[in-house]
Amino acid sequence: MILTVTLNTALDITYTVDALTPHTTHRVDRVGERPGGKGLNVARVLAALGHESVVTGFAGGSVGTVLRELLAPLPPRDALVPIEGSTRRTVAVVDATTGDTTQLNEAGPTVTPMEWTAFLAAYETLLRDADAVALCGSLPPGIHVGAYADLVRRARTAGVPTLLDTSGEPLRRGIAARPDLAKPNADELARLTGSREPLRAARDARRRG
Repeated sequence: MILTVTLNTALDITYTVDALTPHTTHRVDRVGERPGGKGLNVARVLAALGHESVVTGFAGGSVGTVLRELLAPLPPRDALVPIEGSTRRTVAVVDATTGDTTQLNEAGPTVTPMEWTAFLAAYETLLRDADAVALCGSLPPGIHVGAYADLVRRARTAGVPTLLDTSGEPLRRGIAARPDLAKPNADELARLTGSREPLRAARDARRRG
């Protein structure tokens, strides 16, 4: 089983309009909703490729309820931890004429220390049956920037390989915890190392962890 962690899950909402014009009113031709967040996307791809996958992270409020209802019929198993705050929404507005997309991302709910403790307990239980774990995406408010580093260390203690896909300070601290694989994009790698030359930046990142 491959475990994917999405601490800042989202309900992805897509609006399609004929043409996106600022300061005007638009008629939305099509509306799409799906459970989102990097780890959930990874789990869906894994399931499509025939791998058993489990998703964990947080879900709460009416938006979290909709997310879990949409997730229920899909192959990834839902092991999300309930919280009091409401799961965030991400809104993508697609211009059908140009194909361009405008993205609006909410920050996410504030996670309390008690909710984080509950998640850690669930995470360590799930690690017992995991062959690998993917730690993906941004951190919601209330989660400390060293959270992914902590999760990498707990997975290593359990003997489970880790993949880390995040950015900024959580990436820097997570790299120092020595995940087995990290997936920064070019901009994230440059911000981490100060170099925009890919090979040099990759070598620097490896030296950091």
